[in-house]
Amino acid sequence: MNSTFRHRRLTAAALAALALAGTATACGSGSDGGSNTADSGTYTIWDPYPQFDKTSAWAKLLDSCGTEAGVKVKRTAFDTSDLSNKALLAAQQDNSADVLIVDNPVVSTLAEAGVLTTTDDNKLDTSKVDPNLLAAGQTGGKTYGTPIGANTLALYYNKDVLKKAGVDVASIKDWASLTAALAKVDKAGKKGITFSAIGTEEGSFQFLPWFWGSGAQLTQLDSAVGVSALALWSDWLKKGYAPNSVINNTQTTSWQEFASGDYAFAENGTWQLANAKKAGFDYGVLPIPGAKGGNAAAPTGGEFVTLPVQSDTERYATSQKLVACLTSTDHLYDTDTTLSYVAPTSEVQAKQVAANAELKPWVDAVKAAKGRTSDDLGTKYPKISEQMWKAVQSALSGSKSPKDALAAAQSAVK
Repeated sequence: MNSTFRHRRLTAAALAALALAGTATACGSGSDGGSNTADSGTYTIWDPYPQFDKTSAWAKLLDSCGTEAGVKVKRTAFDTSDLSNKALLAAQQDNSADVLIVDNPVVSTLAEAGVLTTTDDNKLDTSKVDPNLLAAGQTGGKTYGTPIGANTLALYYNKDVLKKAGVDVASIKDWASLTAALAKVDKAGKKGITFSAIGTEEGSFQFLPWFWGSGAQLTQLDSAVGVSALALWSDWLKKGYAPNSVINNTQTTSWQEFASGDYAFAENGTWQLANAKKAGFDYGVLPIPGAKGGNAAAPTGGEFVTLPVQSDTERYATSQKLVACLTSTDHLYDTDTTLSYVAPTSEVQAKQVAANAELKPWVDAVKAAKGRTSDDLGTKYPKISEQMWKAVQSALSGSKSPKDALAAAQSAVK
């Protein structure tokens, strides 16, 4: 590896790409920063989990992995977006953490900036990881790190609302049958579906399953099938099946609407499972259907465990041991249960479903999921995403037709 990163300048694309950091898995404020240490017996780990203090199972796992590797672990937790910026700054100063756990879309940004080592260099074993999840950490034909777990989007549904509307959830196979269900719910005097279409990465994150589910590709925003996805959302608003509030909804406020008990469906993620159990009504989960059937590819949330470039390349062997410990089959089960994530390997996914059958639709959704920076988009994704959410806003507000909104988005991307 080239260990002279401190003499390089970060690309404009790398800096701009940090705007996408922290969507589905954003946490609260982090603690003060940490840095690599000259003490060869101490290894630094930066993570985006400030909600877990030093007494948590997560912190204890890090310590135990350090003990197993024969070193002491110094852990620092940051807010997701702060972590990305700190990682770039530390790399400029040749002061990177030994192990860096980052939101998966940021991996390509850090990789293209020269911050991360490849799995060829650091010898991380990714052979058991589901290929669709590993793709989020790949760019330029190289793999950078390994996923610690994944979350994604699906449709929560209120069983009571559907029952009163005479809707059999098993009949929902594609967009046509879903829209027919919404029509029945509306006729029964209840509300249809809520989601987040806010003009930020959250809006793009929630639109992507419908966009990909149409058969569209991010390299061609204004394709006929892509337009059909935006027209679906636009038509739902026009017919009153979805509220106008979706234009400003975050995933949190969208969930609050669903939790009122008036809505049949809500597009949201695994991170709402605990809240769903507190909602006070019987609910179920349905993978988002594709336009013509099957499960749509929803975007993956969750983090990658990566090894940053170090001047002292002899540190890589121990750093690799730490990551191998954190992502071992036994530890992944405990970690992903704590984080409310679906494991990145089929072996651990099966163990999760065996322990909790409610996770089955989420495992199915994750198996169909796709990384936002997959298809080798890398740092091109943030610009594409920004134009996508602007198009969604234009169409849902009525200022442009879905076709014109996406045509303008594609033109801006070029």
